[in-house]
Amino acid sequence: MSQQASPRGTFLKIADAVKKQIEANPEMAELPSLAEVVRDHNVSRGVALRAFAVLRQEGLAEPVPGGRWRVLRPGSRPERRPLEQRIADIIAADGLRVGEAFPSASVLADRFGVSRPTVTKALVKLETAGVLSGGGQGKVRTVRAVPTREERS
Repeated sequence: MSQQASPRGTFLKIADAVKKQIEANPEMAELPSLAEVVRDHNVSRGVALRAFAVLRQEGLAEPVPGGRWRVLRPGSRPERRPLEQRIADIIAADGLRVGEAFPSASVLADRFGVSRPTVTKALVKLETAGVLSGGGQGKVRTVRAVPTREERS
């Protein structure tokens, strides 16, 4: 039986190929999508997932919301705090004051690399906490309170 006909070990070969891509491109921040791996290596989705699991086990990648996988580099620590805490940090980082306009959900989605609905959920939590004023379609959110360091952590 040829190697093409047997899936045994194929996921390890795919994992090695992706490792080489990671090593060759220091700017690579996320793995190719599952669809790309399936298409490029002519394998099933399950085989591609097993290859990604090998990379995760070796500490080279981790899944992120939305079905993508992030490349983990030695010495770098991915942000693990909830999104609403990271968004609240913008108030201090950008020097925003009470009453000033807060960035839109679209701007925040681009800044954090997540979808707009994900940002909207985090913004609702900040509104509930009294940090931001309620926004809405066509309304600009404003800062209602500057969170203290203890509130942000």
